[in-house]
Formats: sequence, C-alpha cells, structure tokens
Amino acid sequence: MARQMEFINRGKVAGLAWPQNASGWNTLSPQEWNAGAEALASVKGNAALVLGVQSVGFNLANSREYARTAKRLNADGIISLVPPNATDADAISYFKALAGASGLPIMVQAVGDVSVDTLVALAAAVPSIIAVKDEAGDPLERAPDLLRRTSGRVEDFSGGGGMKFFPEMELGFTGTCPYVGLSDVLQSCFNSFQAGRKSEAFDTFGRFLAFNSLPHANDYVLKARGVFAEDAIMRSSSGAGPAKRRTSPITDAQKAAIRNALATYLKPYLVA
Repeated sequence: MARQMEFINRGKVAGLAWPQNASGWNTLSPQEWNAGAEALASVKGNAALVLGVQSVGFNLANSREYARTAKRLNADGIISLVPPNATDADAISYFKALAGASGLPIMVQAVGDVSVDTLVALAAAVPSIIAVKDEAGDPLERAPDLLRRTSGRVEDFSGGGGMKFFPEMELGFTGTCPYVGLSDVLQSCFNSFQAGRKSEAFDTFGRFLAFNSLPHANDYVLKARGVFAEDAIMRSSSGAGPAKRRTSPITDAQKAAIRNALATYLKPYLVA
C-alpha cells in the first residue's frame, strides 16, 4: 500500500481512494483494513487520501470506527458505498453517522440501482457530502441532472477505470477514480484539458485507452512499472472491474507486450 501511495505522489496525481470495489474491500478483515490505512497515511505526501469506510455487511458500528480512524490518520476525506437495498431515509441516517464519526468531507459511491434522486436527497440532508463517485446506470446520462439539481455543490466523479474520462470532462465531471497503474497518465490528460489543450488531452487519452486494450494490462502494469514485485498477489472484489473478464492467467508474451507498450508508446507520458 505504501508503494502505491508513493507512486501516486511521484506521479503528481491528485489523490487515492482505498479500499473500494477494485481493492477488494469486502475481503478485508478489520486488521487488514487498519494495516492498509496506516501504511497509506505513513507516506501520504501531497496527494489527498480518501479512505473507504463501508464494512463487511455494512455494520454501522464498524464503519463508524473506520471513519474515526480516518480522522485520526489525518485522511482528507472518506468514501462509502450506499448500503444495498437501503431506503433514502436509511441511507441518510447511515451517512449522517459517518459524518458525525469522522468530521471529514464525504464522497458517496453509487452503484447498482442508486438513483439520482437518492444522491440529491443525500446531498441535501448531509452537508458533509461534497462528491459522488457515480457508477450506477450510465454516469454520462446522469451527470447533467445530478449537477443541475445539486447546483454545482456536489462534485461528480466517475469510476469504471476511467475509460470514459474524456467525454465525462466535456460534461463537467470534476474527475475520475481510475486504477492506480496509469493514474499519472490520466492526471496529465486532465491537466491538459483544464488548461485548454484539449487536442493534447485527447491524444493522451487515446494512448491510455490503447494500452488498456491489451490483455491483462491493468493486472500487470504496476508490476511492469516496478511498484509491485513479479510474485505479488493482487485481489479484488468478486465480479469487480477487470477481474470478471479474466479467462486465463497472463502469459510471458502478454507481459512482454505490456512492457513494450509502456516503453514504446507511453514512456514520455509516464510521470511516476
């Protein structure tokens, strides 16, 4: 975990949120969660640290304890999924409890059937909610309504590995939450876009997409870039992100193709 945070800082990436779906949050014991949070906080640097505080089974007492730990570790914010099958009233009560325990800004992660109506209700009832990571339905279709109805007070972020980031920026998304491995490349894309160099941003995004079309690209990129050892085991939630598309173990030829793409097509764009 510390190596990832150091990588984020070298790459001048805005921040890191952990652990959420791609991090296998629902496979972590409290001891593992605390060890990971402590490791990230120990090398926080200039990047923002946002800690995911939903707990297995959405046990409120455990989530509140995670939120208090986030405050103690000087995290910049917390993030949580909306509890599954919760009514709006239940979701509001849950996020109010997290706000009271942490005193930190909150990002809500929306997946499944979490509606824009629910997100608007949460933002109105819990002032600490300042951002949404929207992965429910089609965020591109939902963004205009969400931004309009929250009067710009709530920042809209996407997930999904950042694969639709360019059209999202055109719609006014504040950012995206990609996988770590090419986060520095997407940060450069975002910086160029915000500076008005949209053609440059478009080209950078195209290289990002081309790299991610390689089989097992996201599985291996942090190893190829020297952040993880070759024998490191990566775990994610069942069915989350690229894990659900895996059909076979990565081959030596695929590893070589990933390393070649980094050296041939992305080297000038790699900041970390």
